[in-house]
Amino acid sequence: MNSDQSSSLQNMTNNMISIEELLAEFEFLNDWEERCDFLIDLGFELPPMTDSDKTEKNRVHGCQSMVWLTTGLQKVGERKELQIIADSDALIVKGLIAVLLAIYNHKTPEEVMQIDVKQYFSQLQLDKYLSSQRKNGLFGMVERVQQEAKLLADQN
Repeated sequence: MNSDQSSSLQNMTNNMISIEELLAEFEFLNDWEERCDFLIDLGFELPPMTDSDKTEKNRVHGCQSMVWLTTGLQKVGERKELQIIADSDALIVKGLIAVLLAIYNHKTPEEVMQIDVKQYFSQLQLDKYLSSQRKNGLFGMVERVQQEAKLLADQN
């Protein structure tokens, strides 16, 4: 990734919803159908993933849908923050990716490894409304992000 692409990507991820904003929005929405529609809308705002990154190596296994995920480090001031790019062929999964980005954006690999995502999933009631297959896929993505964060932390 060249510096122009990196800068553009950073701007896109800076515009993504934060976990605090997502929690507040979910409080405002009345039912799961409205929340699901909102998640799908969030999925349309994901930073783009190139077709060349949609490889078997980047595929997240355990998901009902096709999901690809890459990570890297982005230097922001003195910090090195985890940079996540992911995509799916399913609209709701794109929304779940947006949830993960809301949780993990602007965090160092060490901070990512300390986050209790189950707490956020419970607050968002994802644990209540997602099918078991979708939950398995979501936790497959979480596990992958955690593994990548550990690898990146060990390299630093």
